[in-house]
Amino acid sequence: MALDYRKCAQDIFSRLGGKENLVSAAHCATRLRLVTVDNSKIDMKALEDVDGVKGVFSASGQIQIILGTGTVNKVYDEFLAITGLTAASKEDVKAAAAAKQPLPQRMVKALGDVFVPILPAIVASGLMMGLVEALGHAIPSFADSDWYGFLDLVSATAFAYLPVLIAVSAARVFGGNIFLGGVVGLCMIHSGLINAWSVAGMETIPTWHLLFFNVKQVGYQGHVIPVIIAVWLMCFIEKRLHKVVPETIDLFVTPLVTVLSTVFLTFTIIGPIFSTAETYVLNFAQWLITVGYGVGSLVMGAIYPLTVVCGLHHMYNVIEAGLLSGEGGMNIWMPIASAANFAQCGACLAVALKSKSAKNKTVAIPSALSAALGITEPAIFGVNLRFMKPLVCGMIGGAIGAMFGSIMDIGANAYGVTGIPGFLIVDSSKILPYAILLVISGGIAFALTWFVWKEEAPKTVSAPKAEPALPAIDCQPGTVYAPVSGTAIPSEEIPDETFAAGVLGQGVGINPSEGVVVAPFDGEISSVTDTHHAVGVTSPDGMELLIHVGVDTVAMQGDGFTCFVQEGQQVKAGDKLIAFDRDKIAAAGHPDVVVVLVTNSDDYENLTIQPGPCKAMDQVIQVK
Repeated sequence: MALDYRKCAQDIFSRLGGKENLVSAAHCATRLRLVTVDNSKIDMKALEDVDGVKGVFSASGQIQIILGTGTVNKVYDEFLAITGLTAASKEDVKAAAAAKQPLPQRMVKALGDVFVPILPAIVASGLMMGLVEALGHAIPSFADSDWYGFLDLVSATAFAYLPVLIAVSAARVFGGNIFLGGVVGLCMIHSGLINAWSVAGMETIPTWHLLFFNVKQVGYQGHVIPVIIAVWLMCFIEKRLHKVVPETIDLFVTPLVTVLSTVFLTFTIIGPIFSTAETYVLNFAQWLITVGYGVGSLVMGAIYPLTVVCGLHHMYNVIEAGLLSGEGGMNIWMPIASAANFAQCGACLAVALKSKSAKNKTVAIPSALSAALGITEPAIFGVNLRFMKPLVCGMIGGAIGAMFGSIMDIGANAYGVTGIPGFLIVDSSKILPYAILLVISGGIAFALTWFVWKEEAPKTVSAPKAEPALPAIDCQPGTVYAPVSGTAIPSEEIPDETFAAGVLGQGVGINPSEGVVVAPFDGEISSVTDTHHAVGVTSPDGMELLIHVGVDTVAMQGDGFTCFVQEGQQVKAGDKLIAFDRDKIAAAGHPDVVVVLVTNSDDYENLTIQPGPCKAMDQVIQVK
């Protein structure tokens, strides 16, 4: 009996706690994805019992109702008609789900979203900067060479103009114009301003008198938080102006007012507030390291990475310079910074070695090397802050190492480097204790991270052992060929609980060796997703097949996919159906396994799977 799509949608709606409990609704190739105000109001058991529903689960703040290919489209249309909701994309639903998360979690996620796209720049620059600085201290003649100047320019650029990179990325995250974001970032480090790293010690700082504000003409080099706040404000203003400014003048009025108002508020309110906070932090830090028994150093060793997140760490040179010029002339701040930095290295290295994700390793290994050389931004922003537990473990290791350094009275004769290059400036009588400090800091952070941090379910699929037999699913009657070349795996190894559990039907996954999907038999295209990552094919004998490229690839919104067929089209075995870009899928963080499921497998008596290598048009399903 055919499913009553209207009744199915009505039954789903009746179990969701009322219309006021619904936020948004979208769908992918197989599932209805909902965001609700309060999930506790939903009768999950009753939802599972609705005719047509094949499973229900909650993930990433969404209620996902499994309906199957073809069915989900029709039920979704009826659901919108019943509820009065407007159609939403999967990205809209994800945004709505994210908005329900606690504020601290949303803030950390926003930081991660801002920094992930710029990681390649800061990881490469951080590693190169550490190496160049180490060589410059180890070989004085190299520090005076043209090559040093050239390499220093290349390595330091990403950090010198970091506010611009952050501003562009933040504008993308907050939904604003990225080029307006870039302008805001450039304003904050304009060449007409005094560089923030060189302002310390200046007796007179030029000032603008703007309305009731006295604005110091100082840039924001090295800062993170004020840039993100400024761009968030810019996006807020821009969106509001787009709604109220007439279209005829919106093109020039909105950008002009947005940038002018944002930069004015940044320099008059956001910046000064943050600068005042910096002063208090620095004074507090300078007082802390004088507290006896290493207690103050322990505290600073713990919170040092947080000041890196805020961009305050560049100001510590003021403390170091004061210590060197004062009585005793010894820099006791350097071992605190070294302990904190090397601890972040240890935590990042543990992630690199423990993670099974090639993507995580690619970022974590060079980031750990960079942190060992004293440049921790790649490790903190690229790895530890994203996973949080490694950051905390690093803070603990840094605290204990810094306390050890204070008790052992370790000091340096200069400043500017930490970590391994710190051996070049540490007091000669304290080289061994300094080495022990690095071992304690990095070792504790590494060990804690190794035992505390656990990687989430891997995004990649491990290759199965090759079997001599070709993959096959034998049942009654007909023949299905492999739609793509690669290596077939049992359905339970597909990295998606819905596919793996056989909720949508039995079948295989194929780890592809190429990016072309062909028709597995003669038949008719029964469904095509809007994002072109999945198709349904029905044979003349009534076999219904779902071919789904990748896991969660609906989030790519069709980027990297080209579909060559449309619903209702007749195809022959071997006809090209979909082309997909495996590199783009990998870059988006999704497995590219091609899922091949007989969605009406319950209609057949027997089904067996033999994993192994296959080529397109090899027999994979036999129905006799």
